[in-house]
Order: sequence, then C-alpha cells, then structure tokens
Amino acid sequence: MNILALDLATKTGWAHSCGLSGVQNFAPRRGDSPGMRWLEFRAWLCRVLDASPTDLIAYEQAHHRGGAATHVAHSLISQVEAVAAKRGIEITNRHTATIKKFATGKGNSGKPVMLAAARSNWPDIAIIDDNHADALFLLALAERDYTAAEAAGGNNAEITH
Repeated sequence: MNILALDLATKTGWAHSCGLSGVQNFAPRRGDSPGMRWLEFRAWLCRVLDASPTDLIAYEQAHHRGGAATHVAHSLISQVEAVAAKRGIEITNRHTATIKKFATGKGNSGKPVMLAAARSNWPDIAIIDDNHADALFLLALAERDYTAAEAAGGNNAEITH
C-alpha cells in the first residue's frame, strides 16, 4: 500500500511511504487571484502523485474554528478529494488529537512536543517544522491502521470513507 499523508494548511506538510517528505508553502503571492493557491496546490499534488504511485491519501481533519485557516484547510481538502476521485485513489482522514495521541501518548500535545517526538522517531530526517512532523506521524498512523486492517482479514473500514 502506497500512502501519501498530508497536513493541509498554507504550509502543507507531506510524507509518502516511498520515503520522501517535506513542507510545501502555498501562501498567496502579491497580485495572485484568490484561486491561484488552489491551482498551485492541485498542480503540486498531481506532480507528487505522478512521481510516486499512491493508493491512499490520508489527511488531517480540518478544525472548524472559522477564519482564514479553516477556509484554507477546507479548500485544500476539496482539491484532494477531486484529484483522488479523478485518479481512483482512496482517501481517509484522522483527527488532530488522534495523530497527537499516536505520536506522544497525549491528544493535546503542543507543537514543540510533536517536533521533539518526530526528531526522536526519525533522527535521519531533517524535520522542517510541525507540519512536517504531523505528516510523518499521520503516515505512520495510516500505515499502522492499514496493516491492522489487513491482519483482520482485509476489512479496510478504518482506512477509507
């Protein structure tokens, strides 16, 4: 199972089961139309998927706090859903607290704790920021869930929705 994990935000953290990971910045540039970042995100996502076969995209659920960050997250999710549908790729998501609990044992761990945990778990990877750390942990969580589903007889109810 080839998995791409995404921590969707203006600075999107990503990690692929092929071993590649990082952070991609989708901040609007001066003079850009409002929809330009969505087009840039979609083009970037397609390049990642073209370079690395992917069966499943896992993303962190958006928080409903309102404001620009929520708008960005929901807009990026819609792009993921559209690209995945067009390519026949399964999708799943995980709540932030679930990712944090998996990573640190506490569902309310802050960014410094998540960064420290990621640096401890992946000492050979230069962890860029908390977005990168979150994506790495989301990938590990999705891989664990997929392995558990396979061991239970291939029931992938926990993987897709």
